[in-house]
Amino acid sequence: MAQHSRHTLNRMRKVLVIGYVWPEPRSSAAGSRMLELLGVFRGQGWQVTFASAAALSTHRADLAELEIEEVAVSLNCDSFDTYVAALQPDLVLFDRFFTEEQFGWRVERAWPAALRVLDTSDLHCLRDARHALLKASQQACDSEAQRQQVGPVHACAQQLYAAMAGGDMAQREVASIYRCDLTLMISAFEMQLLQEQFGVPASLLHDCALMLIPPAPNDLPFADRQHFLSIGNFRHAPNWDAVLWLKHALWPLIRARLPHAQLHVYGAYPPPKATALHNPRQGFQVLGWVDDAHRVMGQARVCLAPLRFGAGIKGKLADAMACGTPSVTTAIGSEGMHGELPWPGRVTDDAQAFAEAAVQLHEDPAAWAQAQAHAAPLLRQRFDRPRLAGELLARLEQLLASREEHRQGNFVGAMLRHHQHKSTQYMSQWIAAKNARGG
Repeated sequence: MAQHSRHTLNRMRKVLVIGYVWPEPRSSAAGSRMLELLGVFRGQGWQVTFASAAALSTHRADLAELEIEEVAVSLNCDSFDTYVAALQPDLVLFDRFFTEEQFGWRVERAWPAALRVLDTSDLHCLRDARHALLKASQQACDSEAQRQQVGPVHACAQQLYAAMAGGDMAQREVASIYRCDLTLMISAFEMQLLQEQFGVPASLLHDCALMLIPPAPNDLPFADRQHFLSIGNFRHAPNWDAVLWLKHALWPLIRARLPHAQLHVYGAYPPPKATALHNPRQGFQVLGWVDDAHRVMGQARVCLAPLRFGAGIKGKLADAMACGTPSVTTAIGSEGMHGELPWPGRVTDDAQAFAEAAVQLHEDPAAWAQAQAHAAPLLRQRFDRPRLAGELLARLEQLLASREEHRQGNFVGAMLRHHQHKSTQYMSQWIAAKNARGG
Protein backbone atom coordinates (compact mmCIF):
# COMPACT_ATOMS: atom_id res chain seq x y z
CA MET A 1 0.00 0.00 0.00
CA ALA A 2 2.83 2.39 0.87
CA GLN A 3 4.55 1.64 -2.43
CA HIS A 4 1.28 2.26 -4.29
CA SER A 5 0.82 5.62 -2.52
CA ARG A 6 4.31 6.76 -3.38
CA HIS A 7 3.80 5.71 -6.98
CA THR A 8 0.50 7.60 -7.15
CA LEU A 9 1.95 10.78 -5.65
CA ASN A 10 4.92 10.73 -7.99
CA ARG A 11 2.92 10.04 -11.12
CA MET A 12 2.86 12.75 -13.78
CA ARG A 13 -0.67 14.07 -13.60
CA LYS A 14 -2.39 16.02 -16.36
CA VAL A 15 -4.37 19.02 -15.14
CA LEU A 16 -6.68 21.13 -17.26
CA VAL A 17 -7.70 24.45 -15.73
CA ILE A 18 -10.60 26.21 -17.41
CA GLY A 19 -10.45 29.88 -16.53
CA TYR A 20 -13.36 32.28 -16.43
CA VAL A 21 -10.73 34.89 -17.31
CA TRP A 22 -6.97 34.78 -17.86
CA PRO A 23 -5.29 35.12 -14.44
CA GLU A 24 -4.19 38.62 -13.44
CA PRO A 25 -2.33 38.25 -10.13
CA ARG A 26 -1.44 41.95 -10.03
CA SER A 27 -5.05 43.03 -10.52
CA SER A 28 -7.11 40.92 -8.14
CA ALA A 29 -7.06 38.40 -5.32
CA ALA A 30 -8.83 35.94 -7.62
CA GLY A 31 -5.92 36.23 -10.06
CA SER A 32 -3.41 35.65 -7.27
CA ARG A 33 -5.43 32.69 -6.05
CA MET A 34 -5.38 31.07 -9.47
CA LEU A 35 -1.65 31.57 -9.83
CA GLU A 36 -1.14 29.97 -6.41
CA LEU A 37 -3.06 26.87 -7.49
CA LEU A 38 -1.19 26.66 -10.77
CA GLY A 39 2.08 26.94 -8.86
CA VAL A 40 1.10 24.08 -6.53
CA PHE A 41 0.29 21.80 -9.48
CA ARG A 42 3.48 22.69 -11.32
CA GLY A 43 5.45 22.21 -8.11
CA GLN A 44 4.43 18.56 -8.26
CA GLY A 45 5.82 18.31 -11.76
CA TRP A 46 2.32 17.91 -13.14
CA GLN A 47 1.52 18.86 -16.74
CA VAL A 48 -0.78 21.88 -16.55
CA THR A 49 -2.84 23.44 -19.32
CA PHE A 50 -4.81 26.65 -18.87
CA ALA A 51 -7.75 27.16 -21.20
CA SER A 52 -10.15 30.06 -21.42
CA ALA A 53 -12.78 31.46 -23.72
CA ALA A 54 -12.13 34.99 -22.45
CA ALA A 55 -10.37 37.68 -24.44
CA LEU A 56 -6.68 38.10 -23.70
CA SER A 57 -6.13 40.79 -21.08
CA THR A 58 -3.45 43.44 -20.67
CA HIS A 59 -2.32 42.47 -17.18
CA ARG A 60 -2.50 38.69 -17.51
CA ALA A 61 0.21 36.48 -16.05
CA ASP A 62 2.98 35.00 -18.18
CA LEU A 63 1.96 31.36 -17.90
CA ALA A 64 4.64 30.26 -20.35
CA GLU A 65 7.19 31.26 -17.71
CA LEU A 66 5.66 28.56 -15.48
CA GLU A 67 5.74 26.08 -18.37
CA ILE A 68 1.95 26.10 -18.55
CA GLU A 69 0.40 25.67 -21.98
CA GLU A 70 -2.25 28.23 -22.91
CA VAL A 71 -5.21 27.18 -25.02
CA ALA A 72 -7.97 29.45 -26.31
CA VAL A 73 -11.31 27.63 -26.39
CA SER A 74 -14.71 28.58 -27.71
CA LEU A 75 -18.08 28.49 -26.02
CA ASN A 76 -20.78 26.24 -27.48
CA CYS A 77 -18.35 24.45 -29.74
CA ASP A 78 -17.78 20.69 -30.00
CA SER A 79 -14.10 21.28 -30.72
CA PHE A 80 -13.65 21.54 -26.96
CA ASP A 81 -14.92 17.98 -26.50
CA THR A 82 -12.45 16.72 -29.06
CA TYR A 83 -9.64 18.56 -27.32
CA VAL A 84 -10.48 17.14 -23.87
CA ALA A 85 -10.81 13.60 -25.20
CA ALA A 86 -7.36 13.87 -26.76
CA LEU A 87 -5.78 15.44 -23.67
CA GLN A 88 -7.25 12.86 -21.25
CA PRO A 89 -6.71 14.97 -18.11
CA ASP A 90 -6.64 13.39 -14.66
CA LEU A 91 -8.15 16.53 -13.17
CA VAL A 92 -10.16 19.44 -14.53
CA LEU A 93 -10.38 22.58 -12.40
CA PHE A 94 -13.25 24.96 -13.13
CA ASP A 95 -12.57 28.60 -12.27
CA ARG A 96 -15.87 29.69 -10.69
CA PHE A 97 -19.26 28.13 -11.23
CA PHE A 98 -19.98 29.99 -14.47
CA THR A 99 -17.22 27.97 -16.11
CA GLU A 100 -18.52 24.68 -14.73
CA GLU A 101 -21.96 25.48 -16.16
CA GLN A 102 -20.45 26.07 -19.58
CA PHE A 103 -17.96 23.23 -19.75
CA GLY A 104 -18.76 20.70 -17.00
CA TRP A 105 -21.13 18.56 -19.05
CA ARG A 106 -18.68 18.60 -21.94
CA VAL A 107 -15.85 17.35 -19.74
CA GLU A 108 -18.08 14.59 -18.36
CA ARG A 109 -19.15 13.54 -21.84
CA ALA A 110 -15.69 13.69 -23.43
CA TRP A 111 -13.58 12.29 -20.60
CA PRO A 112 -15.66 11.10 -17.61
CA ALA A 113 -12.59 9.72 -15.81
CA ALA A 114 -11.35 13.24 -15.05
CA LEU A 115 -11.81 14.44 -11.48
CA ARG A 116 -13.96 17.56 -11.67
CA VAL A 117 -12.97 20.26 -9.18
CA LEU A 118 -14.58 23.68 -8.69
CA ASP A 119 -12.73 26.68 -7.27
CA THR A 120 -15.33 29.15 -6.05
CA SER A 121 -12.79 31.98 -5.43
CA ASP A 122 -15.51 33.32 -3.14
CA LEU A 123 -19.16 32.38 -2.77
CA HIS A 124 -20.78 34.54 -5.42
CA CYS A 125 -24.31 34.03 -4.14
CA LEU A 126 -23.28 35.27 -0.68
CA ARG A 127 -21.73 38.42 -2.11
CA ASP A 128 -24.78 38.93 -4.33
CA ALA A 129 -27.19 38.55 -1.40
CA ARG A 130 -25.27 40.98 0.78
CA HIS A 131 -25.18 43.50 -2.06
CA ALA A 132 -28.95 43.22 -2.38
CA LEU A 133 -29.37 43.71 1.38
CA LEU A 134 -27.18 46.83 1.28
CA LYS A 135 -29.15 48.31 -1.62
CA ALA A 136 -32.41 47.54 0.18
CA SER A 137 -31.23 49.43 3.27
CA GLN A 138 -30.22 52.37 1.08
CA GLN A 139 -33.57 52.63 -0.70
CA ALA A 140 -35.16 54.53 2.17
CA CYS A 141 -32.56 57.31 1.89
CA ASP A 142 -33.53 60.59 0.22
CA SER A 143 -30.19 61.43 -1.36
CA GLU A 144 -26.95 59.88 -2.59
CA ALA A 145 -25.13 61.50 0.33
CA GLN A 146 -27.45 59.72 2.78
CA ARG A 147 -27.10 56.43 0.92
CA GLN A 148 -23.35 56.59 1.32
CA GLN A 149 -23.70 57.03 5.09
CA VAL A 150 -25.31 53.58 5.41
CA GLY A 151 -22.98 51.13 7.14
CA PRO A 152 -22.04 47.53 6.32
CA VAL A 153 -24.56 44.71 6.02
CA HIS A 154 -25.39 42.88 9.26
CA ALA A 155 -27.06 39.51 8.75
CA CYS A 156 -26.69 36.19 10.57
CA ALA A 157 -26.40 32.87 8.76
CA GLN A 158 -30.16 32.25 8.90
CA GLN A 159 -30.92 35.71 7.50
CA LEU A 160 -28.35 35.23 4.75
CA TYR A 161 -29.87 31.89 3.81
CA ALA A 162 -33.31 33.48 3.62
CA ALA A 163 -31.91 36.15 1.30
CA MET A 164 -30.01 33.63 -0.83
CA ALA A 165 -32.11 30.48 -1.09
CA GLY A 166 -34.78 31.73 -3.48
CA GLY A 167 -32.34 33.47 -5.79
CA ASP A 168 -31.09 32.30 -9.16
CA MET A 169 -27.43 32.84 -8.19
CA ALA A 170 -27.53 30.56 -5.13
CA GLN A 171 -29.44 27.82 -6.91
CA ARG A 172 -26.99 27.82 -9.80
CA GLU A 173 -23.87 27.98 -7.63
CA VAL A 174 -24.92 25.33 -5.11
CA ALA A 175 -26.00 23.06 -7.97
CA SER A 176 -22.55 23.48 -9.50
CA ILE A 177 -20.96 22.53 -6.17
CA TYR A 178 -23.02 19.33 -6.06
CA ARG A 179 -22.18 18.44 -9.66
CA CYS A 180 -18.43 18.55 -8.99
CA ASP A 181 -16.39 15.93 -7.17
CA LEU A 182 -14.83 18.58 -4.93
CA THR A 183 -15.15 22.31 -4.37
CA LEU A 184 -12.29 24.40 -3.02
CA MET A 185 -13.54 26.92 -0.47
CA ILE A 186 -11.54 29.96 0.52
CA SER A 187 -13.45 30.84 3.70
CA ALA A 188 -14.38 28.68 6.68
CA PHE A 189 -17.46 30.87 7.18
CA GLU A 190 -18.69 29.99 3.70
CA MET A 191 -18.04 26.28 4.26
CA GLN A 192 -20.12 26.42 7.43
CA LEU A 193 -22.89 28.34 5.64
CA LEU A 194 -23.06 25.74 2.85
CA GLN A 195 -23.11 22.79 5.25
CA GLU A 196 -25.45 24.12 7.94
CA GLN A 197 -27.87 26.19 5.83
CA PHE A 198 -27.80 24.51 2.41
CA GLY A 199 -27.07 20.94 3.55
CA VAL A 200 -24.01 20.45 1.33
CA PRO A 201 -22.05 17.37 2.52
CA ALA A 202 -18.59 18.05 3.96
CA SER A 203 -17.25 15.36 1.60
CA LEU A 204 -17.80 17.75 -1.33
CA LEU A 205 -15.89 20.67 0.20
CA HIS A 206 -12.25 21.39 0.94
CA ASP A 207 -10.97 24.28 3.03
CA CYS A 208 -8.26 25.84 0.89
CA ALA A 209 -7.47 29.38 1.99
CA LEU A 210 -5.08 31.70 0.20
CA MET A 211 -1.68 30.04 -0.08
CA LEU A 212 0.27 33.24 0.23
CA ILE A 213 3.46 33.69 -1.72
CA PRO A 214 5.22 36.05 0.72
CA PRO A 215 6.84 39.22 -0.59
CA ALA A 216 10.41 40.14 0.18
CA PRO A 217 10.85 40.93 3.90
CA ASN A 218 9.75 44.47 4.68
CA ASP A 219 11.44 46.09 7.67
CA LEU A 220 10.39 49.64 6.86
CA PRO A 221 9.65 51.21 10.27
CA PHE A 222 6.73 53.38 11.31
CA ALA A 223 8.68 56.63 10.91
CA ASP A 224 9.62 55.86 7.31
CA ARG A 225 6.09 55.00 6.21
CA GLN A 226 3.47 57.52 5.23
CA HIS A 227 -0.13 57.94 4.12
CA PHE A 228 -3.21 55.77 4.16
CA LEU A 229 -3.77 53.26 1.37
CA SER A 230 -6.80 51.55 -0.10
CA ILE A 231 -6.48 49.06 -2.94
CA GLY A 232 -8.73 46.83 -5.00
CA ASN A 233 -9.80 46.06 -8.56
CA PHE A 234 -12.48 48.57 -9.49
CA ARG A 235 -14.36 45.97 -11.54
CA HIS A 236 -15.12 44.14 -8.29
CA ALA A 237 -18.33 45.70 -6.95
CA PRO A 238 -17.44 45.52 -3.21
CA ASN A 239 -14.20 47.44 -3.87
CA TRP A 240 -15.96 50.25 -5.73
CA ASP A 241 -18.58 50.46 -2.99
CA ALA A 242 -15.80 50.68 -0.37
CA VAL A 243 -14.31 53.65 -2.23
CA LEU A 244 -17.69 55.39 -2.15
CA TRP A 245 -18.08 54.84 1.59
CA LEU A 246 -14.55 56.11 2.11
CA LYS A 247 -15.09 59.19 0.01
CA HIS A 248 -18.45 60.28 1.41
CA ALA A 249 -18.41 59.08 5.03
CA LEU A 250 -15.09 57.87 6.40
CA TRP A 251 -12.44 60.08 4.84
CA PRO A 252 -14.12 63.36 5.95
CA LEU A 253 -14.04 62.06 9.55
CA ILE A 254 -10.36 61.14 9.25
CA ARG A 255 -9.41 64.46 7.63
CA ALA A 256 -11.25 66.36 10.35
CA ARG A 257 -8.76 64.85 12.80
CA LEU A 258 -5.75 64.89 10.44
CA PRO A 259 -6.13 67.89 8.09
CA HIS A 260 -2.97 67.03 6.13
CA ALA A 261 -3.57 63.27 5.80
CA GLN A 262 -3.32 61.67 2.38
CA LEU A 263 -5.21 58.62 1.10
CA HIS A 264 -3.84 56.82 -1.97
CA VAL A 265 -6.48 54.73 -3.73
CA TYR A 266 -5.07 52.07 -6.05
CA GLY A 267 -6.75 49.48 -8.24
CA ALA A 268 -6.89 48.05 -11.73
CA TYR A 269 -9.43 49.27 -14.28
CA PRO A 270 -10.63 52.50 -12.62
CA PRO A 271 -13.69 53.83 -14.49
CA PRO A 272 -14.26 57.55 -15.13
CA LYS A 273 -16.68 57.73 -12.19
CA ALA A 274 -13.79 56.63 -9.94
CA THR A 275 -11.13 58.96 -11.33
CA ALA A 276 -13.68 61.78 -10.99
CA LEU A 277 -13.36 61.37 -7.22
CA HIS A 278 -9.66 62.30 -7.34
CA ASN A 279 -9.22 65.42 -5.22
CA PRO A 280 -5.66 66.24 -4.01
CA ARG A 281 -6.93 69.24 -2.01
CA GLN A 282 -8.96 66.82 0.11
CA GLY A 283 -6.08 64.37 0.26
CA PHE A 284 -8.17 61.84 -1.67
CA GLN A 285 -6.01 60.62 -4.54
CA VAL A 286 -7.33 57.99 -6.96
CA LEU A 287 -4.12 56.67 -8.52
CA GLY A 288 -5.42 53.56 -10.30
CA TRP A 289 -3.24 50.73 -11.52
CA VAL A 290 0.02 49.92 -9.74
CA ASP A 291 2.44 47.30 -11.05
CA ASP A 292 3.62 46.19 -7.60
CA ALA A 293 0.95 46.16 -4.91
CA HIS A 294 3.38 44.88 -2.27
CA ARG A 295 5.68 47.84 -2.87
CA VAL A 296 3.02 50.50 -2.23
CA MET A 297 1.47 48.47 0.59
CA GLY A 298 4.87 48.18 2.28
CA GLN A 299 5.42 51.93 2.08
CA ALA A 300 1.99 52.83 3.51
CA ARG A 301 1.41 53.34 7.21
CA VAL A 302 -2.20 52.10 7.36
CA CYS A 303 -4.40 50.08 4.97
CA LEU A 304 -8.11 50.96 4.88
CA ALA A 305 -10.59 48.33 3.65
CA PRO A 306 -14.12 49.51 4.54
CA LEU A 307 -16.11 46.73 2.86
CA ARG A 308 -19.87 47.04 3.30
CA PHE A 309 -20.62 43.76 1.49
CA GLY A 310 -18.65 40.94 -0.08
CA ALA A 311 -17.54 37.35 0.43
CA GLY A 312 -14.44 35.20 0.52
CA ILE A 313 -11.05 36.17 1.88
CA LYS A 314 -9.73 39.62 1.05
CA GLY A 315 -6.40 39.52 -0.74
CA LYS A 316 -5.68 43.16 0.06
CA LEU A 317 -5.83 42.42 3.78
CA ALA A 318 -3.65 39.33 3.45
CA ASP A 319 -1.17 41.49 1.52
CA ALA A 320 -1.28 44.09 4.29
CA MET A 321 -0.35 41.43 6.86
CA ALA A 322 2.44 40.10 4.66
CA CYS A 323 3.81 43.63 4.23
CA GLY A 324 3.61 44.47 7.92
CA THR A 325 0.98 47.16 7.35
CA PRO A 326 -1.76 47.45 10.00
CA SER A 327 -5.28 47.60 8.60
CA VAL A 328 -8.72 48.86 9.53
CA THR A 329 -11.63 46.92 8.09
CA THR A 330 -15.17 45.75 8.74
CA ALA A 331 -16.51 42.43 10.01
CA ILE A 332 -17.17 41.39 6.41
CA GLY A 333 -13.63 42.40 5.48
CA SER A 334 -12.07 40.22 8.18
CA GLU A 335 -14.54 37.34 7.79
CA GLY A 336 -12.94 33.92 7.64
CA MET A 337 -9.44 35.31 8.06
CA HIS A 338 -8.42 35.34 11.70
CA GLY A 339 -10.59 33.03 13.80
CA GLU A 340 -9.83 33.66 17.47
CA LEU A 341 -6.53 35.43 16.76
CA PRO A 342 -6.32 39.22 17.25
CA TRP A 343 -6.62 41.31 14.12
CA PRO A 344 -3.47 43.24 13.05
CA GLY A 345 -5.27 46.57 13.34
CA ARG A 346 -8.97 47.11 14.02
CA VAL A 347 -12.28 45.59 12.93
CA THR A 348 -15.35 47.79 13.26
CA ASP A 349 -18.55 48.52 11.33
CA ASP A 350 -19.10 51.91 12.96
CA ALA A 351 -17.96 54.89 10.87
CA GLN A 352 -16.79 56.98 13.79
CA ALA A 353 -14.90 54.07 15.37
CA PHE A 354 -13.38 53.24 11.98
CA ALA A 355 -12.03 56.77 11.63
CA GLU A 356 -10.71 56.86 15.20
CA ALA A 357 -8.89 53.55 14.74
CA ALA A 358 -7.38 54.76 11.48
CA VAL A 359 -6.12 57.96 13.11
CA GLN A 360 -4.67 56.13 16.10
CA LEU A 361 -2.75 53.64 13.97
CA HIS A 362 -1.49 56.46 11.76
CA GLU A 363 -0.31 58.62 14.66
CA ASP A 364 0.60 56.29 17.55
CA PRO A 365 3.85 54.30 17.02
CA ALA A 366 3.09 51.98 19.96
CA ALA A 367 -0.41 51.12 18.73
CA TRP A 368 0.94 50.64 15.21
CA ALA A 369 3.72 48.30 16.40
CA GLN A 370 1.30 46.25 18.50
CA ALA A 371 -1.04 45.83 15.51
CA GLN A 372 1.83 44.89 13.22
CA ALA A 373 3.01 42.22 15.67
CA HIS A 374 -0.31 40.38 15.31
CA ALA A 375 0.23 39.77 11.58
CA ALA A 376 3.02 37.15 11.61
CA PRO A 377 1.29 34.65 13.96
CA LEU A 378 -1.93 34.97 11.97
CA LEU A 379 -0.15 34.32 8.68
CA ARG A 380 1.62 31.28 10.11
CA GLN A 381 -1.53 29.72 11.52
CA ARG A 382 -4.08 30.52 8.80
CA PHE A 383 -2.16 30.92 5.54
CA ASP A 384 0.81 28.56 5.69
CA ARG A 385 1.56 27.70 2.07
CA PRO A 386 3.34 24.33 2.49
CA ARG A 387 0.64 22.99 4.83
CA LEU A 388 -2.28 24.15 2.69
CA ALA A 389 -0.67 22.87 -0.51
CA GLY A 390 0.10 19.51 1.06
CA GLU A 391 -3.46 19.10 2.34
CA LEU A 392 -4.90 19.98 -1.06
CA LEU A 393 -2.66 17.56 -2.95
CA ALA A 394 -3.40 14.75 -0.49
CA ARG A 395 -7.18 15.33 -0.84
CA LEU A 396 -6.95 15.31 -4.64
CA GLU A 397 -4.93 12.10 -4.69
CA GLN A 398 -7.35 10.46 -2.29
CA LEU A 399 -10.28 11.35 -4.56
CA LEU A 400 -8.46 10.24 -7.68
CA ALA A 401 -7.97 6.85 -6.04
CA SER A 402 -11.62 6.53 -4.93
CA ARG A 403 -13.41 8.54 -7.61
CA GLU A 404 -16.22 6.09 -8.43
CA GLU A 405 -17.03 5.33 -4.81
CA HIS A 406 -17.06 9.06 -4.05
CA ARG A 407 -19.45 9.74 -6.94
CA GLN A 408 -21.82 6.97 -5.87
CA GLY A 409 -22.16 8.74 -2.54
CA ASN A 410 -23.22 11.97 -4.25
CA PHE A 411 -26.63 11.06 -5.65
CA VAL A 412 -27.84 14.67 -5.64
CA GLY A 413 -24.91 15.62 -7.85
CA ALA A 414 -25.62 12.79 -10.26
CA MET A 415 -29.27 13.78 -10.42
CA LEU A 416 -28.44 17.42 -11.09
CA ARG A 417 -25.98 16.46 -13.81
CA HIS A 418 -28.63 14.28 -15.44
CA HIS A 419 -31.32 16.94 -15.51
CA GLN A 420 -29.67 20.35 -15.52
CA HIS A 421 -26.81 19.44 -17.78
CA LYS A 422 -29.22 18.04 -20.31
CA SER A 423 -30.92 21.42 -20.68
CA THR A 424 -27.54 23.19 -20.85
CA GLN A 425 -26.25 20.59 -23.29
CA TYR A 426 -29.21 20.87 -25.63
CA MET A 427 -29.07 24.66 -25.66
CA SER A 428 -25.33 24.61 -26.35
CA GLN A 429 -25.72 22.02 -29.10
CA TRP A 430 -28.48 24.12 -30.69
CA ILE A 431 -26.19 27.19 -30.66
CA ALA A 432 -23.32 25.14 -32.10
CA ALA A 433 -25.53 23.81 -34.89
CA LYS A 434 -26.84 27.29 -35.56
CA ASN A 435 -23.30 28.64 -35.79
CA ALA A 436 -22.28 25.82 -38.11
CA ARG A 437 -25.09 26.80 -40.46
CA GLY A 438 -23.84 30.35 -40.41
CA GLY A 439 -27.02 31.70 -38.96
